[in-house]
Amino acid sequence: MSLETFLHNLHFDVEKASPPDWEVDWADAPLTYKLYRDLPMFPFSLEVPLTLEECKPPSRPDFSRIGHFLWYVFGLTQVSQSLNSIEQKADLMQSFRRFAPSGGGLYPNELYIYLKVEDLPVGVYHYDVAHHRLVLLREGNFDSYLALALGSRCDISTCFGTVFVSTMFWKNFYKYNNFSYRLQGLDAGVLIGQLLEVAKRFGFASGVYFQFLDQAINHLIGLSEKEESPYAVIPLSVEPTSWFTHVSEIDGPVSAAELCRELPPIKCNHYVRSLRVKEYPMLIKMNEASMMESTQSFRQIIVKESTNCEGPEVGLPPAKRLSYDLAAVCRKRFSPEMDFALGKVSQPQLATLMHEATASFSYRNDLDGAHNKHEPRVSLYGCLYNVEGILDGAYLYDSTAHALRQVQLGDHRIELQYGMSIDNVNLQQVPLCLHVAGDRDHFKSALGYRGYRIQQMEAGMLVQRLLLAASALGMGGHPLLGFDVNVCDEIYKMDPQGKTSLIQIPIGPYRQRPWLKGGLHS
Repeated sequence: MSLETFLHNLHFDVEKASPPDWEVDWADAPLTYKLYRDLPMFPFSLEVPLTLEECKPPSRPDFSRIGHFLWYVFGLTQVSQSLNSIEQKADLMQSFRRFAPSGGGLYPNELYIYLKVEDLPVGVYHYDVAHHRLVLLREGNFDSYLALALGSRCDISTCFGTVFVSTMFWKNFYKYNNFSYRLQGLDAGVLIGQLLEVAKRFGFASGVYFQFLDQAINHLIGLSEKEESPYAVIPLSVEPTSWFTHVSEIDGPVSAAELCRELPPIKCNHYVRSLRVKEYPMLIKMNEASMMESTQSFRQIIVKESTNCEGPEVGLPPAKRLSYDLAAVCRKRFSPEMDFALGKVSQPQLATLMHEATASFSYRNDLDGAHNKHEPRVSLYGCLYNVEGILDGAYLYDSTAHALRQVQLGDHRIELQYGMSIDNVNLQQVPLCLHVAGDRDHFKSALGYRGYRIQQMEAGMLVQRLLLAASALGMGGHPLLGFDVNVCDEIYKMDPQGKTSLIQIPIGPYRQRPWLKGGLHS
């Protein structure tokens, strides 16, 4: 299968993306976290602050504060138990959750961090989620190496830390087969969205680099590209930092191969639990085709002039940014399934939800550059029902005008329900069914196949902002990929605009679920 066909099937014809006879070996499932062995360990305190209400003034963090930061980004926060009845057998299923959601609760991503803080050797670490500790992978100062891997576009010397968000392919391939490739980019984006929101509360400035020398970063961390690969590099600083210097202005082009020769290789022993890791050739092919071997490949994106729908404009009430305790909102966040309970949504609620999600989405990144403000590469559509003072129908949210653009009036819940591959959500009980949309060509002309995973990450970042805003407003949201993209694109008349639906998020009031759960904090 060609890569072009693979991506088309992954999005528009999902049944062709994976073999029809795929069977999940539940007994041989991998752990949802990576465990390193025989390396120096640095445990964090288990006492974490239970509120994150206001942005802290910038101050260089110590080891303890780094632990608080990483726990709110990706730490284990909740244990839940449920009964799974199969063939008249009741099995107790236990799962560990985090503040950021993940498809199937599988968490295919891992966090690594290059740190320069007091009370800790300077070096590259893995965040051991299971034990809330750091594992030292490589000791030393790698400012120069890392700066070159980013094309000398960031002053790493002013950054106290740099986070690497990676994807372990097997961690959700074992369940979703090739469809996991689409999930992995979205999951990485949701995690990045959570990281950026937490960084704001801790007073950390950040910038997201989607473009870097993959082989060089793998070499630094000690990753095998057949098993795991970094998707984003995020430096953190509390000092004035040069974020996105143009690559040609300093060192000129650098190749991954020559940079790797500056450091000896490392190989670290880790445990994943699965005894039989099956092959995933299409994921490896996609990863190899997406890799950047020279800084000459780095690009900035010029977004095409908007060709949004020209339907009537529906103004929304003025909305201010929400002020909330991020810790409380994260704890309260819930993904309803059959728990949605239809209720009327007011215009101020809708206006605040849309405004907060899109306003908080703005972030520094290497596609836009340092100073240029560009139109977002992902946009927000929605099928609305029972919203006070707004006719039922499909709309595009225009964040610049803070208004809805009418696309097609009517109650679209039945169409959307028929388009779902699994009836795990009753859309008849959902007032807001939102869709994040992006360009159909996922910027392939500028970024090649890397553009696809970047687009998925940006969609995931917006999804996390929606979920946080919904939770702050007392509503629940459930991200879904099991939907018919073609149905949604037709509802929103996206074809002439060259856009497509990337992910579906029902949002609305919900009833509490009768389950046993407990937080891993007091």
